[in-house]
Amino acid sequence: MIYLKDITSENWRIPLEVAPSQKTYVADKTTLLARAYAYRQAHSYAFLIYHNETPVGMGLYYDCEEMQCYVFSQLFIDKRYQGKGYGLAAVKLVLNSLKQDGRYDKVSICYIEGNTPARRLYEKLGFIETEQDGNEIIMERNLSAPVSC
Repeated sequence: MIYLKDITSENWRIPLEVAPSQKTYVADKTTLLARAYAYRQAHSYAFLIYHNETPVGMGLYYDCEEMQCYVFSQLFIDKRYQGKGYGLAAVKLVLNSLKQDGRYDKVSICYIEGNTPARRLYEKLGFIETEQDGNEIIMERNLSAPVSC
């Protein structure tokens, strides 16, 4: 079973890391935690992704009042646990949580150009490319659409 768990002072040091080939595309744990702190006034939520009792990844989202959306800022699955569907399951949980929260009707996410697995995952979940900012591809998804796949 996949579930999300708050990052706390007791669990933030769990050793999770991205694969060396992904370091160009995916922020590491330290960057994720720094960004969570920087966006704390925007209701940032940093979380661990668990499969049963095993932590397999991390993520972060926060509110963007200016854009009237949630920003799903960070997501990574540890190099030891990739290819098992944990990323897909975690994003589905996040989308359902945001929909239940109900402050905004859409969520924005981005990936670095060339990160084909991320693009495929987000497209599979109904995200649509809206713009490009340098090497970042920005995608959005309406939260009223059902989460399927």
